[in-house]
Amino acid sequence: MRRIVVREFGAPDVMRVEEVPTPKPGPSDVLVRVRAAGVNPVETYIRSGIYARKPALPYVPGSDGAGEVEAVGADVKQFTPGDRVYIVGDNVSTVAGAGTYAEYCVCVPTQLHPLAPRVTFAQGAALGVPYATAYRALFIRANARPAETVLVHGATGGVGIPAVQMAHAHGMKVIGSGGTDAGLKMVRENGADVVVNHRNQNYMDDVLKATDGKGVDVILEMSANTNLDKDLSVLARHGRIVVIGSRGRVEIDPRGAMARDAAILGMTLFNAAPAELVSIHAALVAGLANGTLNPIVGREFPLDQAARAHEAVLEAGAHGKIVLVP
Repeated sequence: MRRIVVREFGAPDVMRVEEVPTPKPGPSDVLVRVRAAGVNPVETYIRSGIYARKPALPYVPGSDGAGEVEAVGADVKQFTPGDRVYIVGDNVSTVAGAGTYAEYCVCVPTQLHPLAPRVTFAQGAALGVPYATAYRALFIRANARPAETVLVHGATGGVGIPAVQMAHAHGMKVIGSGGTDAGLKMVRENGADVVVNHRNQNYMDDVLKATDGKGVDVILEMSANTNLDKDLSVLARHGRIVVIGSRGRVEIDPRGAMARDAAILGMTLFNAAPAELVSIHAALVAGLANGTLNPIVGREFPLDQAARAHEAVLEAGAHGKIVLVP
C-alpha cells in the first residue's frame, strides 16, 4: 500500500510517499481501507515541529478519515468488514504512528464511528477534528443556548461551516463572517441568518446592527490575533468568546471584558475528556443520519500531493474542508 511518511520535521516537502506491505489488525484492532483523509491546520504545525505535541519519528500524518472496514481482529465485535466508518484519531497517531494519510489504516474501535449512507467518504473525512471542535466550542465551552446570538468569525472554513450548521439547528441566531461573495453565499446556505464581509472596514458595525445594538452572546473565533480586541466591542453582557485559532500574539483592552462580565475561553480538542468525546460523536452521528449536518468539501488532492494540501489548508479564503484521496 502507499502512505505518506514524515522522517524529519520541516517544510511540506518532508512528506514522502512510500510503498509498504498492507498492515494486519491485531486482536483488538480494525483495518480500514481509507477512501479519504482530512487535512487540518494542526497537522501542518505538527509536521513542521513547532507544535507542543510531537509524534515519534517516523510517522504517518493524519487523524481524520473515512472508508470501509477491511478486516477486524478476533476480539472486535462492533464492526464487520464492509462497514462504512469515519475515523477520529488524535492528530499524533492512530495505532503505532499510523495516521490516515495512507491507503489503509489500523485503528482501535473507539476511533471509528458509523458513516451514514447519505454521506460521501470525502464528507466523512471532514468530520473528526472540525465538527468535534465546533461542537465542543459551542456546547461544552460556551454552553450555547437556543435563542442566543452567535458570531462565527471565519465561517467559511473547516470549523466555521459545522459551527453555523449546529448553531442554526440549535435554535440560535447565527451571524457568519467571510471574505468573498461566494463564501458568504455558502455560509448563508448553511444556516446563517446574517452574513458580514470581514474585509470591509466597518463590518463590526453590521454585526451590532444585526443585534439591534445588544451585541452577540457567543463568538467563535478562528483568528484571535486579528480579531479578539474587536470581538469585545460587539459582545453582549455575560457574553463568551471561544478562541479556536490564533497565529500570533494580540493586545486587547481588558475593560472591554470587565464591563460585560465577559469570558474569554481557550480550547483545544485534545483536552476533551473521553466522556466528552463519546457525547460529541453520538451527536455527530445523529446529525449526519437526520440531515442536520452536511459537511462541505472544498478541495480534494491525490495522496501524492499532500505537500500542496498542507499549503492550501493555511491559505486565506478557504471554503470548506480539504481532503486527500488515496
